[in-house]
Amino acid sequence: MAAKEKLEAVLNVALRVPSIMLLDVLYRWDVSSFFQQIQRSSLNNNPLFQYKYLALNMHYVGYILSVVLLTLPRQHLVQLYLYFLTALLLYAGHQISRDYVRSELESAYEGPMYLEPLSMNRFTTALIGQLVVCTLCSCVMKTKQIWLFSAHMLPLLARLCLVPLETIVIINKFAMIFTGLEVLYFLGSNLLVPYNLAKSAYRELVQVVEVYGLLALGMSLWNQLVVPVLFMVFWLVLFALQIYSYFSTRDQPASRERLLFLFLTSIAECCSTPYSLLGLVFTVSFVALGVLTLCKFYLQGYRAFMNDPAMNRGMTEGVTLLILAVQTGLIELQVVHRAFLLSIILFIVVASILQSMLEIADPIVLALGASRDKSLWKHFRAVSLCLFLLVFPAYMAYMICQFFHMDFWLLIIISSSILTSLQVLGTLFIYVLFMVEEFRKEPVENMDDVIYYVNGTYRLLEFLVALCVVAYGVSETIFGEWTVMGSMIIFIHSYYNVWLRAQLGWKSFLLRRDAVNKIKSLPVATKEQLEKHNDICAICYQDMKSAVITPCSHFFHAGCLKKWLYVQETCPLCHCHLKNSSQLPGLGADPVPQPPAGAEQHALQGGTEAPGQERPRGSGAQEGSRDKDEGIARRSDSQEGTCDPKENPPGAEDEALPVEVGLEEKQQE
Repeated sequence: MAAKEKLEAVLNVALRVPSIMLLDVLYRWDVSSFFQQIQRSSLNNNPLFQYKYLALNMHYVGYILSVVLLTLPRQHLVQLYLYFLTALLLYAGHQISRDYVRSELESAYEGPMYLEPLSMNRFTTALIGQLVVCTLCSCVMKTKQIWLFSAHMLPLLARLCLVPLETIVIINKFAMIFTGLEVLYFLGSNLLVPYNLAKSAYRELVQVVEVYGLLALGMSLWNQLVVPVLFMVFWLVLFALQIYSYFSTRDQPASRERLLFLFLTSIAECCSTPYSLLGLVFTVSFVALGVLTLCKFYLQGYRAFMNDPAMNRGMTEGVTLLILAVQTGLIELQVVHRAFLLSIILFIVVASILQSMLEIADPIVLALGASRDKSLWKHFRAVSLCLFLLVFPAYMAYMICQFFHMDFWLLIIISSSILTSLQVLGTLFIYVLFMVEEFRKEPVENMDDVIYYVNGTYRLLEFLVALCVVAYGVSETIFGEWTVMGSMIIFIHSYYNVWLRAQLGWKSFLLRRDAVNKIKSLPVATKEQLEKHNDICAICYQDMKSAVITPCSHFFHAGCLKKWLYVQETCPLCHCHLKNSSQLPGLGADPVPQPPAGAEQHALQGGTEAPGQERPRGSGAQEGSRDKDEGIARRSDSQEGTCDPKENPPGAEDEALPVEVGLEEKQQE
């Protein structure tokens, strides 16, 4: 069943490609020049070509037939192609019969065939050909009445009966007329089929539009016709024909520079119409999707397809190509100018693909550096891809500066390549920091600060590069040639790459500043408090040689808590709101005194140990983790006041939550 579905999908695309090729040919066809050629030729006296409107009608009829072929359902399309194949077979039978009669007239032998070996060979060859034609016609039309397709065998039968050669010529003409009458009868009997088919299709379209709307109708046609794959196959066929026509007319092998020029000119020849341009757009989209899929497969292997079975990528590159082609008027240019402009557009597309590759590689590389994975092959793949993304964009920018005159579009390519290299450099630097921390026995306390400064540096450089591009584009628009599309590109580039980037950077800076201020406002635990606490950080599960104390009397690493405060301003264990120490009663610059041993854990987690019982090392982090995983519902239902700082420290206005409350909550769970 799967093989049948694949065959139907292939036929659904392959049978519609000729209709798009016919549309492309009709678009290239210049009716005026064609009519002038007819007037200068011997066909000028033919009444069919006396009037120009006949050629125009042929042009419009061709468009209608092409659209009908493109939108026909698959089963009707297959049936139509079978009818067309039958017509071709009948024509082949006519050609075989005509060639046989002509060869017999040239030989002028009217005696028995078995007495002349050459005549016998001609008869046998023609008979086998006619039998094959009749058999194939009956199989295609699914009928056992083989005599309907055997009219071309009459000249062979007449020759076998020793009929004079002049009579065989007449019989051959009669066979041809009889076959033509059969075809006309078949067409007349099915004359109303297109009308009925169009009527039923119109009813279905009206029902779909009334129920689901025009958008649903368009999406349905898009999926049924498989438009992206259809146009891609059409363009690849055009490109293959162009390459074949070039090599079939040359005897000597071309040089490497000649092959590159041939490649660009062939692509330029295959995007001279809107249909071929759409084919190139979808082809570039599929090529970009394939490159990005290979990139992810190279980094993750088969896990890439298990985690992300459908990568919705590639369309960005195709849309970029389409916008640039429309904005620059690519179709109206000559082939040489089109090839030159197309090379620049393809540079922009390649830069976009490299940026998409970086978007895939960046989180995978950073996760690999922080995951303590010791597989050398995984690290080699990640680092080698990053090195490629570091070197190739820089080399591409260098080649563009060497061979092209600088303008706004080339500056966009160069800036995109520079940004890609900067981002890869930042990713590699952070990856190296992670690996250095991995080989150290103790974690680096200020690692997050270093990473923040690295990210901030290359993001600032990205902002400056984008700002320079916008400034150059604005100056070129004011003092050079102004276009609507160029102004739109500058506006979009200014909004997404300058304004939104500046907002994101400023927001990140404010979040970090607020987190640093909150951390500075918290008291630092003394050595005696750390020894008495005797626990690990509940965020990173590492030993605490230094810690800060939250208003709810929880101990954390300052760096770990700062990372947490980037996301939310609550305690990681009890979800109390963390306020500045100056705003809390009973809390000043001095460290917060410790509650009785075990009381704070019982109040938060409902533990079963006695208040004076010593707890094993690391139990606080583990129970806190279990409380975050299993008891999140209980804490979310409770009010924030249950974890207010004034409940826990001894000597506060309210008494500490008794141990019995924690036991009751534990029993309820």
